[in-house]
Amino acid sequence: MRTTGRFRGYFLRGLAVLLPTILTIWIFFWGYKFIQENISVYISRGIVWLVMFLQGEQQFLAKEDMVKFWVYGWGSIAGFLIALIAVCIVGAMLASVVGRTLWRMIEKFIMNTPFLRQVYPYVKQITDFLLTQEEQKKLFSRVVAVEYPRQGIWSMGLVTGSGLKKVTENVKKEFLTILIPTSPTPFTGFVIMVPKEQTIELDITIEEAIRFIVSAGVIAPQNDKVGGFLQPAGLKSKEE
Repeated sequence: MRTTGRFRGYFLRGLAVLLPTILTIWIFFWGYKFIQENISVYISRGIVWLVMFLQGEQQFLAKEDMVKFWVYGWGSIAGFLIALIAVCIVGAMLASVVGRTLWRMIEKFIMNTPFLRQVYPYVKQITDFLLTQEEQKKLFSRVVAVEYPRQGIWSMGLVTGSGLKKVTENVKKEFLTILIPTSPTPFTGFVIMVPKEQTIELDITIEEAIRFIVSAGVIAPQNDKVGGFLQPAGLKSKEE
């Protein structure tokens, strides 16, 4: 039994060390494979066609060898690099006034197209939220701790607004509209309205809060760690 327990401990310890590295490599490999199979392959075929067109009809005899090299061989890396460069070029163009104006015209066309306009806005909202910190700041203003779902249990919440006018006027208090995200997907959760006085503002960024939620509390901001746990700013421990 002692040998089995020791083996189990060694296995779990090794798994804890190796798993993050393996998952990181797998994510990058999956991203590379996805780009290769859905984007780079067409760029590589375009390279084959361009080479054949420039060098004349005699190259048609070597088409199969060219396809093997440029599409399925080491030459496919060229298509991957071209795809990355193309994305960077698009990003640089969108940083200019002309690029943003052109992209707004394209988005306007998409929003006026049936079926596309019912899918595109929601996909764009998710990608903007994941890839741009500006969108996160627009959607969420700050991070708070609130007693939810009952008194004595503290949950992390993302402030999205100042409550509904009708509720504020009837209760005569300042309210906050708060999204209580669920782990590990911070895009879903519960929307609640709480009096501002019943919340505690946390001195952490939106990005740190999202990491905390996605990791189920494992990745906590260093400046708010107390004994390995996240302590909201303003809360005092029993010893204090």
